[in-house]
Amino acid sequence: MSKLRIAIQKSGRLNQDSLQLLKDCGVSIDNGKDQLKASASNFPLEIFYLRNGDIPQYLNDGVVDAAIIGENLLVEKGGDIKFIEKLGFSKCKVSLAVPKGEEYNGLSYFQDKRIATSYPNTVQNFLASKNITTQLHIINGSVEIAPNIGLADGICDIVSSGSTLFKNNLKEVEVILKSEAVLAVSPKLGTIQQEILNKLQFRIQSVLKGRRSKYILLNAPNNKLAEIIDILPGMRSPTVLPLAEEGWSSVHSVLDKNEFWEIIDELKNNGAEGILVCPIEKMVV
Repeated sequence: MSKLRIAIQKSGRLNQDSLQLLKDCGVSIDNGKDQLKASASNFPLEIFYLRNGDIPQYLNDGVVDAAIIGENLLVEKGGDIKFIEKLGFSKCKVSLAVPKGEEYNGLSYFQDKRIATSYPNTVQNFLASKNITTQLHIINGSVEIAPNIGLADGICDIVSSGSTLFKNNLKEVEVILKSEAVLAVSPKLGTIQQEILNKLQFRIQSVLKGRRSKYILLNAPNNKLAEIIDILPGMRSPTVLPLAEEGWSSVHSVLDKNEFWEIIDELKNNGAEGILVCPIEKMVV
């Protein structure tokens, strides 16, 4: 049977989040210790555990059909490789940073300066688009130390919380790229593998929609029902059921978790009571 070959990071947080996503999609994987390859027992899927930096080349060469990879690495090493889904985890930024004591008044600061980075293509393309010329020092590892030892005037690196910059007496001054994990596809993807990928993507979208949403149940007085229904976005329209107590109804709907508290406040102000909120495992629309 033909299988979809998908690459994920061999270890680290991206590895864990990728495996959890596949698990939430109902894909059962025999994930033994130190395996380089594993097959799903209930889905035509084969997982390759690879070094993060090697994944773009495997995609380009068609050794794997798809990959869960950071968008930042795809931009740096992926060439024309496309992604078909943003996955909502492993979020970070690729940013320029300078020593805290430096006065920064814009990108012209970097003209003819030295920048240490593990992302030479990303920073070079960005600065060239702004007509800024710099000297790049390519470092694989602790980029943040470069200004402190006189190797560079600034750095370009991944920023998550910013704590590493703070510890090295640096400040973030420009965000080049906002990144998260994505589902990338090989340009050599076959027809059968495309069909399997479509099925997997459908499952992924259902899981992601569930993660972004909350199921809400509330009691509403019938004389306020119209106002409350107007507040609720829902998937199509809220479900309304009569309660045993005359003059009241039960209203069921779905909320985007990013708008949740604002909508809850509006509902309460319009007479909603007994509001219950439940997580959604998956949402198929």
